[in-house]
Amino acid sequence: MLRKILIVGATSAIAQETAKLFAQQHHALFLVGRDTDKLEIIAADLKVRGAFHLGYAPLDVNQLDQQAALIEQAYHSLKGLDTILIAHGTLNDQTACEQDYAKTEQCLRTNFLSVVSLLTLLANHLERQGYGCLAVITSVAGDRGRQSNYVYGAAKGGLTIFLQGLRNRLQKVNVCVLTIKPGLVDTPMTAHLKKGP
Repeated sequence: MLRKILIVGATSAIAQETAKLFAQQHHALFLVGRDTDKLEIIAADLKVRGAFHLGYAPLDVNQLDQQAALIEQAYHSLKGLDTILIAHGTLNDQTACEQDYAKTEQCLRTNFLSVVSLLTLLANHLERQGYGCLAVITSVAGDRGRQSNYVYGAAKGGLTIFLQGLRNRLQKVNVCVLTIKPGLVDTPMTAHLKKGP
């Protein structure tokens, strides 16, 4: 069955690898990210890998007033929408957040509030439609407060709780909500972190 998939944060390493799998299964994809040049390169690669349809558009997820139009654009490009992967986020510098509330606020906006805004719009769409799947990458960093990343962890913890409630609401109307909590993954976002053996 052909899926019509929106990927927000499509330039992230995890989203790119996931999109490759979707393309190889010949699904229709719409990619969203900040960097249009990267989106163009990724889209060309996914088309070669077998994507049934490919669209893309730039979006700064913190521009909340632009999210609804972007979702509408994806819906029209794909001629429907049934699967969404939200994979955007930033791993902010904890020390900088401790010294400057503006940095803390930016972390919370990107990793929590922008996602909640998207989920609110998308959940209402899928609820009216009566089916679909929302998959969101969060983090085990939200499971407990750690000195080294508690601002990021607070954003991800809040997101996990939001997803739990949303899952309970939407399961009644055949919409799944999937919380994805990978551990530390070796990606460009985590390249500066010390890794285990």
